[in-house]
Amino acid sequence: MSRADHMDVAAYALGVLDVQDTERFEEHLATCWACAAELETMVPVVGLLSDIDGETMMAMEQTATDPRLLDRTLVAVRTHRRKARFRQVLTMAAAVVAVGALSGIGVATFGGTVGGDGPVVAEPSRSTPVDGPASPQPTRSGPAVGGTEIEGDQFDATDGSTGVKTTMWLDSKEYGTWIGFNLTRLPGPRTCRLVVVRKNDTTEVISTWAVPGTGYGTTANPQDLQLEASTSAPRGEIAKLQVQSVDANGVASPLVTVVP
Repeated sequence: MSRADHMDVAAYALGVLDVQDTERFEEHLATCWACAAELETMVPVVGLLSDIDGETMMAMEQTATDPRLLDRTLVAVRTHRRKARFRQVLTMAAAVVAVGALSGIGVATFGGTVGGDGPVVAEPSRSTPVDGPASPQPTRSGPAVGGTEIEGDQFDATDGSTGVKTTMWLDSKEYGTWIGFNLTRLPGPRTCRLVVVRKNDTTEVISTWAVPGTGYGTTANPQDLQLEASTSAPRGEIAKLQVQSVDANGVASPLVTVVP
């Protein structure tokens, strides 16, 4: 029985022996109670040693003949374990920070203390103060609903004869004048148009549309009609704007007039 046979216990426990050496050691183990007892004591710590490679284990086996090698090996093993623990701590810290970010709670100091009272944990905070219900944003009641408040001057008119009601907005532009308008109490079916009358008495049709049988802003259809148009006439040259109904013969009759 050689001394090497007794020194193969640790290598066998970690499974670093080749096939030939494994078979040889198992034959020796069957007749050596000392190696069997030593192997039994090593079983609980095999998991702890599993991250040590075969070269390190073989170096540890050689320390019986070179005591100085034992010191160097122990130092290397301790360094390896410290690095492993440090990596584990960093991983845990990263996990804590990630969870804190998702839950709104930030860890101010990992493992730190203030006055010896324990870890410091930041309180949850809101990105913006909430003192009450959010203020309603301005809404458009006229053409192109969904933006900010309509620009330009507003004019309201209701025709005493037809009952048609309108609200118009006029805004000066480089190209002339932008016009937005709503119509309610407008019965149908009919064809309508918007006419610009300039101060020099010239006229311009700037929009036409069809009204269904239910009309707009009526009992049958409460939804008002929202349209917009434009004219090359400057804002100061417009004398009036008139919504007209046009019959099948092309004859127009006024429905409602706005004088800006």
